[in-house]
Amino acid sequence: MDLNIAVLIDGDNIPSAHVKEMMEEIAKYGNPTIKRIYGDWTKPNLSKWKNILLTNAITPVQQYGYTTGKNATDSAMIIDAMDILYSEKVTGFCLVSSDSDFTRLATRLREAGMKVFGIGEKKTPEPFIVACDKFIYIEILKNMAEENESEITTDKKPRTKDLDKVTPQVIKLISSTVSDLADDDGWAFLGDVGNLLQKKQPNFDARNYGFQKLTPLIKSTGAFDIDMRESPTGRFKLIYVKARDSNYRGNR
Repeated sequence: MDLNIAVLIDGDNIPSAHVKEMMEEIAKYGNPTIKRIYGDWTKPNLSKWKNILLTNAITPVQQYGYTTGKNATDSAMIIDAMDILYSEKVTGFCLVSSDSDFTRLATRLREAGMKVFGIGEKKTPEPFIVACDKFIYIEILKNMAEENESEITTDKKPRTKDLDKVTPQVIKLISSTVSDLADDDGWAFLGDVGNLLQKKQPNFDARNYGFQKLTPLIKSTGAFDIDMRESPTGRFKLIYVKARDSNYRGNR
């Protein structure tokens, strides 16, 4: 069953580019039934949002900056989030911001049983990232948009900008997760591995490393064996993963 998601965007803290990609990403996890963006729309720097909001059916919420140096937008967004929570109209939230001020809000929403997604730039502080169930970097959505554009223009240059390296620490994280779930023979179902990785590290995403899926990321390390098995119905394949000899792990 799809989640009904309230999408709340901090207009003061998020670039207007790639909102289309953001909304497409959110749609993967549920139905965005409420879409609001907060900011002082009398400011010239927010004027570039106008056509984007119309195209994506996002409702702008006006919030004047009453005091210099204080972010009234944050307060308005937090108050609205709690009102939406108590209305019981949604089962999940997507907080779009790179601001650590929303850390407590994300924690409170999860305490209430909500699924919480975060979208922000790579500069987002760690406390806000780990307060979410899943956190997606805007830079990755930007890379995907550029990749799609390059396909249209037949420019096949590889995407390298903003990508993270698969370090020994990443391999260790995957290996320990496989070990946590492995059967007596050392094999773990990849779907369970992916879910546990997300719980351990909400911003873990194969796309951060230039891979569309977890399977090619794991294969690229050379530290794991992959086994494709028939499902009980025979209609699709089940992927299992097993760590190779411990002396081999991280030797990249």
